[in-house]
Amino acid sequence: MVGGLGGAVAELVSAKCPVPVVRHGVEDTFGRSGTANAVLEYYGLTPEKLAEKCREAVALKK
Repeated sequence: MVGGLGGAVAELVSAKCPVPVVRHGVEDTFGRSGTANAVLEYYGLTPEKLAEKCREAVALKK
């Protein structure tokens, strides 16, 4: 994950709000093709993985 929307949000949040930030997204790699479900699974963008990242972020909040 390099730059992009996630990077912009992380910069803003770190400057304005004292909250934990857990970044999750597509790494800086060449894209893959396949069925939508297979591609989402490969990149960790399934509801289960996203929920896991949300739980990780909540656990960081003190």
